[in-house]
Amino acid sequence: MTPPTGPDENDDARNDGENEAENADDVDPVDRLRRTAAGDAETDPFRVTGVMMQYYVVCKRELWFASRHLEIDRENPAVVRGQRVDDTAYEEERENLSLGMVSLDLLQDGRVVEVKPSSSLEEPATMQLSYYLWYLEEFADAERDGVLVHPTERRRQPVTLDADRRAKVEDTIRGIHEVITSDTPPEATEKPFCSACAYHDFCWC
Repeated sequence: MTPPTGPDENDDARNDGENEAENADDVDPVDRLRRTAAGDAETDPFRVTGVMMQYYVVCKRELWFASRHLEIDRENPAVVRGQRVDDTAYEEERENLSLGMVSLDLLQDGRVVEVKPSSSLEEPATMQLSYYLWYLEEFADAERDGVLVHPTERRRQPVTLDADRRAKVEDTIRGIHEVITSDTPPEATEKPFCSACAYHDFCWC
């Protein structure tokens, strides 16, 4: 009579892999981002940039396209205009400080300054800057206030990371994770600024 055999090692490895995948799915995306920033997420890193925060508020479909590294239309007038303002505003002061996943335009009087060509998309820009403040507090132990600057309009808007704004940042991080891990992009929904979007042709042509 053949003695019973023990569990197959391949089965054990497969089960371990499945358990790791299931456990990864149970991890809060905010904690997953923290692990990635700390260098502890070798198998399943999750990175969020300031631009991704902005895209999530403006258009989740745009975020999905950008997460796949699809090339944008760089001749789009809105892209060209934004790049021109970004290149010339505060040119002498600009430092382009990089810290992990974020890149800051400049620090001015201890405040984080984010330069935008227009105030027409104020909430997305505010969310982007709020994420920078959250990131600095989380990973650099630096509590800062921020300022949104619109040079063409001569406007400056203060941004503070209070409890409500911090909660919005973390909810947005979770939303970003849901969008970019989806196999398909969100449905196209026409918005007033679609014609100026660099991904316009992906949706409406």
